[in-house]
Amino acid sequence: MKALILAAGLGTRLKPITNHIPKALVTIEGKTLLEHQILKLKSAGFNEIIVNVHHFADQIIDFLHSKNNFDIRIEISDERNFLLDTGGAVRKAAWFFDDGKPFLVHNVDILSNVDLMDMMKFHLSSDSLATLVVNQRKTSRQLLFDKQMQLKGWFNETTGQTKPQEINLQLYQKFAFSGIQILSPKVFQLMEKWNEVFSIIDFYLSNVDKEKISGYTNNEIKVLDVGKIQSLEEASIFLKNINKNFFDNSDFNEG
Repeated sequence: MKALILAAGLGTRLKPITNHIPKALVTIEGKTLLEHQILKLKSAGFNEIIVNVHHFADQIIDFLHSKNNFDIRIEISDERNFLLDTGGAVRKAAWFFDDGKPFLVHNVDILSNVDLMDMMKFHLSSDSLATLVVNQRKTSRQLLFDKQMQLKGWFNETTGQTKPQEINLQLYQKFAFSGIQILSPKVFQLMEKWNEVFSIIDFYLSNVDKEKISGYTNNEIKVLDVGKIQSLEEASIFLKNINKNFFDNSDFNEG
């Protein structure tokens, strides 16, 4: 299986740390964020990964070389000239996803306990253009889903802006997007008319009337955005709890 790790961001919320290193190489519990993601993806069966780079790109490339690409195929999508936003990043990496199969897109700074194999099975059974990991947590930007967990709109609680403008907020459930998603290769055909730089959420919203864009969620999903300084200490605790719960519930637990 194939995946794109989004590691090109400037990491402005992690300054001053990111004045000298990229966000992807910030260390939590002795491992960089990029390493945490690669190991999680690898354990779930993703053995071909492409990483987009921009901010301190050479450091990320050197890090991967120092780790022998974690003994899997890892390619680089170079955005050093300018950032393409998530939608543009996905389209630029289209050459990598040449097997006609769904693929994972994962933000480098998102930690979670999401079962990626279960998510892939869900996506394959749903016939969706995309499957987005969402949960109900405090955020100003909310995605709007109907009772069948199909994406219908977007709402900014701070500004009151909605997409589409005429959407009735009372009809839909509000969920926060986690930065983890599975896309069907059909997205590349639909992206052809878009400019080079574009938001993946805007892309989805433009297709909600024609395509199924599903929310994947349950009460057990835990997600942590490690994009800001305050979250670094919390991330250490978060990872320890995830690992503890994994071993407590796995076949290796003989107690």
